[in-house]
Amino acid sequence: MSRGKKYSESVKKYNSVNSYEINEALGLVKSMAYAKFDETVELHIKVNLKKSQTVRDTVVLPNQFRGEKKILVFCKPEKEKEAQEAGAAFVGADDLIEKVKGGWTDFDVAVATPDMMKDVGKLGMVLGRKGLMPNPKTGTVTFDLKAALSELRKGRVEFRADKTGVVHMAVGKVSMEPAKVAENVQVAVTEIMRKRPADAKGDFIQTISVSSTMGPGVWVEIKEEE
Repeated sequence: MSRGKKYSESVKKYNSVNSYEINEALGLVKSMAYAKFDETVELHIKVNLKKSQTVRDTVVLPNQFRGEKKILVFCKPEKEKEAQEAGAAFVGADDLIEKVKGGWTDFDVAVATPDMMKDVGKLGMVLGRKGLMPNPKTGTVTFDLKAALSELRKGRVEFRADKTGVVHMAVGKVSMEPAKVAENVQVAVTEIMRKRPADAKGDFIQTISVSSTMGPGVWVEIKEEE
């Protein structure tokens, strides 16, 4: 695949075969970013999984880099006040279900109380396609709306290994101090390590790389703690 001139110039700034300490790697990512917008810093971790295994959970990153999330909550009337006081942008039951069924998805995260999932589950064609379906595994199906929305507003993000065993996560912006992005990376790696299957053999994390949205990837030195 042919690359643009700016990308090719960026690649000359480092050795693409070498692995770097995380702060140095992020410094390279920052120096090689060339887009006119504030590029996102992306983390890519290849994990050692069997075909029947997966890695999926959520993590709250310590340093925020995204704007306020618009959170929608599906709940019964008795939970509406709690959702509103917790910062939900949209709260409702059948009215919201009908609106979403019509194709409306002007929100970033959907949360539902367990007693709403029978009806919310029917929105799979709309929410599932956009990755917005509430799920107990990611803490978005719960009666404790105050705690769930508090974490989501702090910046809780979901991670999940794809079919090739790679976890892709946004961990910052190029404009941020590399040290703050590095802290986000360390927290993310630690959480992914905690999800290591009990029967996994050998090194669980095989490779780690970081990149900006448009820039080249930089390999990161792996330091797994037993």
